[in-house]
Parts: sequence; structure tokens; C-alpha cells
Amino acid sequence: MSGPNKNYDPVEVTPLHADEVDRTRDEALEAFRAAPDLAALQEAKVAHLGERSPIALANREIGALPPQGRKEAGQRIGSARKAINEAYASRLAVLEAEHEQRMLATEQVDVTLPWPAPQLGARHPLSLISEQIADVFTALGWDVAEGPEVEAEWLNFDALNFQPDHPARQMQDTFFVEPAGSGTVLRTHTSPVQARSMLTRKPPIYVICPGRVFRTDELDATHTPVFHQVEGLVVDEGITLAHLKGTLDHFVVSMFGEGLQARLRPNFFPFTEPSAEVDLLCFVCRGDSVGNPDRPCRTCGSEGWIEWGGCGVVNPRVLQACGIDPERYSGFAFGMGLERTLMFRNGVQDMRDMVEGDVRFSRQFGMEI
Repeated sequence: MSGPNKNYDPVEVTPLHADEVDRTRDEALEAFRAAPDLAALQEAKVAHLGERSPIALANREIGALPPQGRKEAGQRIGSARKAINEAYASRLAVLEAEHEQRMLATEQVDVTLPWPAPQLGARHPLSLISEQIADVFTALGWDVAEGPEVEAEWLNFDALNFQPDHPARQMQDTFFVEPAGSGTVLRTHTSPVQARSMLTRKPPIYVICPGRVFRTDELDATHTPVFHQVEGLVVDEGITLAHLKGTLDHFVVSMFGEGLQARLRPNFFPFTEPSAEVDLLCFVCRGDSVGNPDRPCRTCGSEGWIEWGGCGVVNPRVLQACGIDPERYSGFAFGMGLERTLMFRNGVQDMRDMVEGDVRFSRQFGMEI
């Protein structure tokens, strides 16, 4: 095998020839100079500085030269590559600056222009008022009790002293769950929660029972087939009607403000005896419109009082049905509609506004937690 050709002249290798190196360098410089944008400059870089570029291929030829020829060729190639790299870096800086200026011009945002503020969320006012009522009574040491909305007929009626022929048990008032005779209904009031509390707790019992109830009413401005109630129950030794009156007065002040009170009118409910309707002193005229034609009140019709709910002393039959000794314990119960309370307190005119899901209605009540 013959040894390396020490007399080989590198000038004779075309890629390493001075004129060829200069031409390769000049082509690269011109390509970089002519690149109109960053994408074109990247293509020119691959063509003139990539692994298959002329300058890279010429650099590979240096290794095949005899030792005495490598220095001069290396200096020639290195000088050309340096010039090409500097030209690329210079053009890159210019094009990047131009690109940034274009972006600032085309994507500029005028921060002084008006913009639509994001709408705040809102909780449903019935949820708010239910929690407010619960807070009033938990502050007194009461418990919040809950029960199922699909309820046993016995708990919804029989345990509460509703006789088999009571009108409320008919299809005109109650949603019965199929099949017929299943003994299951959609609860018509939250009173079954009171019955469950008496069956599962031992006196003394102090519970407040908010919840959703169902009756076969048509939806209109003052009625809805699905509505909400809150009921209170106390069972303890020595409980009288006076305790009920004091509790209702505190409830009224907490919900409607100082200076208001409740009035009890005799009535009949199967689960209480004696029973009474709860009237609320008109929170608009506070009774000043009664007999005063100069100050009529649309809220109470100048009667001075507004019907709010029902109440009474727990019927001994209800206590006995729930396993509580009526000879030792007595109690009271009351119940109000949350929709009616909201209409009184916030001036809502149409109950349908509460169920139609229009966020504009709920938004006015805010996000109180």
C-alpha cells in the first residue's frame, strides 16, 4: 500500500480553491442579505451553514490533505465560515427586530377602549333566605333537620293526625308515587321531618326544617307546584303557647327588622291543638294605615297585618304516634313558605320569577354566603 502523497497541492482540490471558497462565501452572504423574513433566513442558513452546505463539505476535504496543506486550507475555510456566521447573525438580528415591530403594530391593544365587565355570579335567593333562617335558629341552639322529598304516606299524613278522609290526602292536593297504593308520596310539607325527628331523637328537641315540597297547584303569580317551606319544632317539658309567641317575635325581627311582631289568629290544623294563623305586622306601614284613608297601604290593604304561616301547640296524638309521652312533654310547631317570605321581604311580585331560572332575577340578591 502506498503512503500519503506529501507533495499533493491542496489548491488543486476544487472546494478548497481560494476562488471557490470566496464564491461560496459571497453566495452565502448574498442569500442572507436577500432573505425577506425569518423563514427565508432559516432556509438560507440550512443551505449555506447546514451539514450539506458547500462550506461544510469543503471543511470535510481538509482532513484528506497532507499535513503541510491543512493549515492554509483550514485558515481559508475558517475565515469564510466566520464571515458567513457573522452575516447570518447580523441579518437574524435585523429580521427579528422587524418581526417584533410588526407584531407590536398588528397586535396592539388599546387599553383605553371600553370593555364588557364580566358579570358576577349569584346564588338563588331561596337558598340565601333558607340559610339565613337556619342561622337565626342555630344561633339559638337549634339543630337543622332534613328528610327525603319522596316520603312515606304514614309520615306525611297519619303520624301528623291527618284522618283518612282529610281533603289534603286526595289526588287534588297530593302527588302520589306509582304504582297506586304504594303508600309513597311527594311530601306536601316539611312536617314529616318533624315526625322523623321525634321518632329518632329524645326530648328535648329543638329543630328547624327547611326544604322543598310539592302540591298539585297551577303555576301562577302566587302559586307553584314546587315550593319551599321552613318549619320549626320544639318538644320539651313545660312548653307553652307563650314560648311559641316569643320565638315567632324573635323570628320576625330577625327577618324583617326591629319594631315588627307576629299576631296569632285561631285556626285549625290536624297536627296542632290549639292552632293559629301567624300574621306579620305590615313591614311597610307598620299598622299606621289602619283606619287612615290619608295613608293607604297596598302591601297589607290597609289592614295592618299580613298572613304569613301557621303554628300551634303540638297535638298530643302526634307526640304519642311518635313515641313521646304527652303527659310529660309538650311542644310547639310553626311553618312558613320561603317564597312568601321572600315576596314580603324583598317586594317580589310574581312567584314565577323564582322558578324560571333568569339570572337577572337572582343577580340582584348577590353572592352572600
